[in-house]
Amino acid sequence: MKLGAHIYLWTERWSDAETGLFERARGLGLDTLELAVGLDVKFSAALTRRAAESAGMNLLVGPGGEWPAGADLSDDDPANRRVALEFHTGIINQAAELGALAYAGALYGRPGKVLRRRPPPDELPRTAEGLHALAAHAQRAGVKLVLEPMSRFRSHVVNTPAQALQLLTLAAHPNLFILLDTYHLVTEVRDYAAAIRSVGDRLWGLHACENDRGVPGGGLLPWPEIFAALKTTKAEYVGFEGYNTGLGDFGWRRGMFQNVCPDGDAFVREAVAFTRRFL
Repeated sequence: MKLGAHIYLWTERWSDAETGLFERARGLGLDTLELAVGLDVKFSAALTRRAAESAGMNLLVGPGGEWPAGADLSDDDPANRRVALEFHTGIINQAAELGALAYAGALYGRPGKVLRRRPPPDELPRTAEGLHALAAHAQRAGVKLVLEPMSRFRSHVVNTPAQALQLLTLAAHPNLFILLDTYHLVTEVRDYAAAIRSVGDRLWGLHACENDRGVPGGGLLPWPEIFAALKTTKAEYVGFEGYNTGLGDFGWRRGMFQNVCPDGDAFVREAVAFTRRFL
């Protein structure tokens, strides 16, 4: 099982100056680093790839940076769906250039956009159409496409593992997988282990986050049951995600109002030690 962490535990934005983080993360017991990319994230893919390979680290890419206006694969407006398709295609190309394992996130919609309405009957089918095209392109590029359900406070499109599986069925492409985040599961499901097992062979990985988005362990989540369920699937990745609350106002701007990660190294050391007890 690969163990990784998101760069947001240490830094607000990836750049060429951050490549030393690979050796640092490797020293903390990780073998994967999650990069957030987008329109506002400028860096040399070649330099980042060389630094990762030199440190023996894998890369996972997510769309955590700035998106184009309106970009949303689930949007009512076909123009906005086209913008999203172009945006995600560009990131898939970037992920391939980086040699990344996968492109993962709430690719089905737009994180932070919640429409308080009953979804129209064509919302999932049109979203699935875009995802099928992206999955095919990603497969040709050698990159897995991984969908992460998010809580009702971050998206109205896919909140549960069951909804993610429904979307995968509609998209009908073998290069589509699922990553579950326990922080989002807290809001949306009652039996976490059953939710994990329900995804089965389509589960690619897990974000192991406590209910307060802090270090796993000591909160509300039943970790022995969660990890036992994870081992019944083909999941190959466990990652730690959060926001460094010691970087000025970064945590606040990301909606993290409690000081759960003042030190990224300490967060990861504790998370790795806790997780290895079960894996």
